[in-house]
Amino acid sequence: MTSITTVAAAAVGATTLTGNRELDEEDRAVTMFRIKKLLKGLEAARGNGTSMISLLIPPGDQIAKVGKLLADEAGTASNIKSRVNRLSVLSAITSTQQRLKLYNKVPPNGLAIYCGTVITEKGEKQVTIDFEPHKPINTSLYYCDSRFHVEPLLSLLEDDEKFGFIIIDGNGALFAVLSGNTREILHRFNVDLPKKHGRGGQSALRFARLRMEKRHNYLRRVGEDAVRLFIPDGDKVNVSGIVLAGSADFKNELARSDLFDPRLQAKVIAVVDISYGGEVGLNQAIELAGDSLSNVKYVREKRLLKEFYDQIALDTGKYCYGVDDTIKALEMGAVEKLIIWENLDHERVVLMNAQSGEEVIRIVVKDKMDDLASFTNEDGGPELEVKESESLVDWLAQNYKKFGAHLDLVTDRTAEGSQFVKGFGGIGGILRYQIDLASLDQDEHDESDFDEEDWVL
Repeated sequence: MTSITTVAAAAVGATTLTGNRELDEEDRAVTMFRIKKLLKGLEAARGNGTSMISLLIPPGDQIAKVGKLLADEAGTASNIKSRVNRLSVLSAITSTQQRLKLYNKVPPNGLAIYCGTVITEKGEKQVTIDFEPHKPINTSLYYCDSRFHVEPLLSLLEDDEKFGFIIIDGNGALFAVLSGNTREILHRFNVDLPKKHGRGGQSALRFARLRMEKRHNYLRRVGEDAVRLFIPDGDKVNVSGIVLAGSADFKNELARSDLFDPRLQAKVIAVVDISYGGEVGLNQAIELAGDSLSNVKYVREKRLLKEFYDQIALDTGKYCYGVDDTIKALEMGAVEKLIIWENLDHERVVLMNAQSGEEVIRIVVKDKMDDLASFTNEDGGPELEVKESESLVDWLAQNYKKFGAHLDLVTDRTAEGSQFVKGFGGIGGILRYQIDLASLDQDEHDESDFDEEDWVL
């Protein structure tokens, strides 16, 4: 639990970014990873007695009102019989009150404060964390318990991706976005298209031509509105996927039409038939496209790992895997796409030579951190002290841009992801150009008698 404060700093910075600017897909994934790791750490934390305070304040609430609540709680806590528990609770309430005074008003997305004494492997540690959630919270919560309550914030992480919906039929079109359980109608318009009829004679071709011309203009307007709403800056699509729905054949015509921007066509994840148009049709489309929406991130992950496996199968030399080779390629600036399992259990340790003050960086498996001491105190070797330690995934999530790489965090829930974790160590990359990593390893071995692999435990 000693890493909660470190993770919190990164997560708070991430939530600040979400409030200041629209994140691209890569930044958003890293932000969600940091926030999820912070919440999981808070969820696992345990303390003695009931001295761990969880406070969630929704947007629009008053700071003074919450301050009065804490003052009342302090008065109630002063009646606790157990002296140790009473002092712990009062200390936590006081720390929460002091942190609350830093805010003049509740931030736009609300405010979360977690404060208490946490039991760690090295003893007890005082933890006080405050941050603005990445999305608005609608829950007001106060708990003084033996654990932190993060359930309302964890629910914000579910289905966080935003999806676009285009409902199109012969009566009009509707554009909407869905994020989690929140839907928003962006635009709608009605249209009056001529119907087919049984008139014959010389006018039949003219009526058919006019009908096709109006249908074409209708599809053109839908395509233009889709670009305006889903590519507002003219560069990147602002949704993770698009669902086309309708009761007629317009949705299929739009999907294959040149009037539909290719950038949006590439984002189409489902085309569904619905019985109605408009808002009722939107509700039906959301229900029918449920499986496609939940599978989007896994499809993206499978596509990425397939590209990685294709490089290996073709033996292009433009790939790397394993901690050693990936870090070397990264430091050379050769990694284009850095792929990491989000639960990789390696630590980046900074060691310092007690005599010269020189720092040495090593990557070790987290479970074998204790064995590091035996390596640093070998007879005849320099005495090295552990200066700092940080999760390798956290460090790479904060520094990958310095190496000119793109970061992709994957899970082990797909067959491809499980193979990546078990067969390739959970870390690898697709390179910009070929590198003979085996030759590099041999050169380093020839230049030094020190075996680098001894430090990857």
